[in-house]
Amino acid sequence: MATDDLLIFHISDIHFGLEDTRALEWTKAEIARQKPAAVAITGDLTMRARHREFAAATRWINSLDVPVTVEVGNHDLPYFNPWERFTDPYKRFRGMQEKVERVIDLPGLAIVPLKTVRRWQPRWPWSYGWVTEPALHQCLAALDALPPGKQALVAVHHPLVEVNRMGKVLTHGGANALAELATRPVLGVLSGHVHDAFDLVEQTPNGPVRMIGAGTLSKRVRSTPPSFNELRWNGKRISVQVRNFDGVATPDMQIDDVPEDALPPRRPGEPVAPVGAVPRTDPPVH
Repeated sequence: MATDDLLIFHISDIHFGLEDTRALEWTKAEIARQKPAAVAITGDLTMRARHREFAAATRWINSLDVPVTVEVGNHDLPYFNPWERFTDPYKRFRGMQEKVERVIDLPGLAIVPLKTVRRWQPRWPWSYGWVTEPALHQCLAALDALPPGKQALVAVHHPLVEVNRMGKVLTHGGANALAELATRPVLGVLSGHVHDAFDLVEQTPNGPVRMIGAGTLSKRVRSTPPSFNELRWNGKRISVQVRNFDGVATPDMQIDDVPEDALPPRRPGEPVAPVGAVPRTDPPVH
């Protein structure tokens, strides 16, 4: 690394099946060149959790010669096999199972997972986020087990926003999770899901929590070109640079609110990044 700062790459929504090959090759080259201390991948490795998509995702992720932690995204649970979805939803992750929801311990800093995906939930669509009590307790226990003085980044798939400013209910249990995380030494919550980057502060009854979202490395862009986040920690604070091979500056790549989903903004009031790279037609979903 060029400095003594701790370097972490935050990648999300690769969506093998509709992956952007150029973006993936560039990202892998940057990992090989800069050798980050860790890579956090916050879910949606595949488009429809097909075996061939998981095989491609597994090859790419296992080829990264750095510590990696992988969150599960809603696109990563079986779509076409309900029996497997309910009885063995992580089966297709077995080629990289040691990386799934893995705690990464770095000097002075840890990356701790918090699962936001459910195989089912009592609302539709099931693609929305949901923080269960067991998942939250597991995350908090991992945070509480950290040595005194060690800080943490919490990795999730869905942003922990319960209701956005448009009044849309998003991640069930997100507000409670953020309030609990505010009582722990959490520097920020890393997420994906919406395909645009952001760096926001959410207020909770227990204090503010920083939320850092990564864009996508797929062809399913929302309002920004493919990107990933480059995080640097100097022992006191995290700085964020949104890396993209179009050279767009970080402030122009970030949205100012969390949208309902990753579909391009078509209605008035939906958050759009200043770069405004909104596709003329909605990207394919199959």
